[in-house]
Amino acid sequence: MQDTPIIQAQNLYYDIASHDNHIRILQGLNLTINTGEQVAIIGSSGSGKSTLLSLLAGLDVPTSGQILVEMKPFSSLDEDGRAMVRARNMSFVFQSFQLLPALTAIENVMLPLQLTQQADAQEKSLQALNQVGLSHRILHYPKQLSGGEQQRVAIARAFATKPRILFADEPTGNLDNTTGKIIVELLFKMNADSNTTLVLVTHDMQLAGRCKRQLQLNDGVLTDIV
Repeated sequence: MQDTPIIQAQNLYYDIASHDNHIRILQGLNLTINTGEQVAIIGSSGSGKSTLLSLLAGLDVPTSGQILVEMKPFSSLDEDGRAMVRARNMSFVFQSFQLLPALTAIENVMLPLQLTQQADAQEKSLQALNQVGLSHRILHYPKQLSGGEQQRVAIARAFATKPRILFADEPTGNLDNTTGKIIVELLFKMNADSNTTLVLVTHDMQLAGRCKRQLQLNDGVLTDIV
């Protein structure tokens, strides 16, 4: 079966202004990610990994160049247009969990389902929380959960919407080694079960090695790690 691109970055540049200077973060970057791929993007701190992730997810827009999702213009859409594509196709797992403190675990998982007006939001959320082993913690608030449990809720929230693309930004960065390993196993198991395209940003080579493809970001350019 022929590979089908789901994300493409074409001649991507990203600059930020600093006093009177412009700092170039990405320069002429090209990237194609096919449906169902697992891709890790690694690089040193400050190399622009998270910036690239934000661009690919449409949370920010490039200085020049373009990003396509399912071979359709994405980065050139306005903010509302990009948000609609994200809601239909994408989910996120962040280093800092990004749970809303005023909502319980199940309410956090239900939120993206409710925002996209999906039927059976509660049932789907219960199922997702059960998959991550937290069916007994659904009414707990984030402050009542450990870091590992909070990340499990975040993973449940990410997969409950059945996304086509999952973006993960240093998903074990705030966890101890033992908890981090458990979260990694869970993340990759659920990703395999869902056949989701995974784009993972990390500085951890061992974590990157779990992906089928590894890319190194240096001086704003991506290179394949052989």
